[in-house]
Amino acid sequence: MSSPVFDQPGLEVDVDQLAAELGRGTVVLVDVREPYEWEAGRIEGAVHLPLSELSTRAGELDRDTTLVVQCRIGGRSAVAAQALRQAGFDAWSLRGGILAWDADGRPLVPDGGVVADH
Repeated sequence: MSSPVFDQPGLEVDVDQLAAELGRGTVVLVDVREPYEWEAGRIEGAVHLPLSELSTRAGELDRDTTLVVQCRIGGRSAVAAQALRQAGFDAWSLRGGILAWDADGRPLVPDGGVVADH
């Protein structure tokens, strides 16, 4: 897997950047939402790792892969991406979360999936 180049300040990438890198296969998308949110609708190919399990399961993630972390609106993913960076990962947060992805007309799975409300 070749590394994407997010040549920008800060912690966030936008929907277009994520979609491009997912299309190239250069990032792993990590969904830190709760199980009920995941089951209602998710971005295809995402790895489900709820925020509450991040500290105990981070070892399951590849340190040599760029990670983009996603939640509902971007708050939990920013916390997770920062924690992953502090642990030595190349981690980014999806600006606006899955709501931004959905608002941009991007697909969710399962077919007909929805973004669950809190």
